[in-house]
Amino acid sequence: MKLPTSVDFILLKREILMPDHKQKTNVMRILDKEKIPFEHILYESDGQIDGIHVAQRLGIPFGQCYKTLVTFLKDKTGKAYYFVFCIPVDKELDLKKAAKAVGAKSVDMLAVKDLVKITGYIRGGCSPIGMKRQFKTVIDKSAILQDTISVSGGKIGVQIKLSPKDLAKLLNAEFHAIIL
Repeated sequence: MKLPTSVDFILLKREILMPDHKQKTNVMRILDKEKIPFEHILYESDGQIDGIHVAQRLGIPFGQCYKTLVTFLKDKTGKAYYFVFCIPVDKELDLKKAAKAVGAKSVDMLAVKDLVKITGYIRGGCSPIGMKRQFKTVIDKSAILQDTISVSGGKIGVQIKLSPKDLAKLLNAEFHAIIL
């Protein structure tokens, strides 16, 4: 007899905690509405919300677990423009490559204190899906090599596994080399 692993427990817990529509996150509702296949994975947060910790905890290879980063630029009038980048959790965003990917001279990282106001999400639960507004989104081209990738499900403790091509289509995103 095979003993259950932590992943088995997580999957079992998923079925117990998320059986009905009321407990779905906005990300899940959007994916359901658009008929995009996905798997959601629940985990108990131990306070460490960085992507590397989440990937290790869930046994997801770093190259398949993506974090969502938000950047901005201000034009000469002071108007801000926001951009979303999805990269593997163990990589760093190359701001020059990121700017080039969105047709800008430069971009800066959005301050954590501004994340909720701009996206509707908190740090550790920021998903590229379902932000307050849809911003231009770029996914690192390494995602194309994966059958599925994992992104935040819109709150701490929820990861969504889906095809990177489906994610790009949903977000009207492009694939570019954007990591250091």
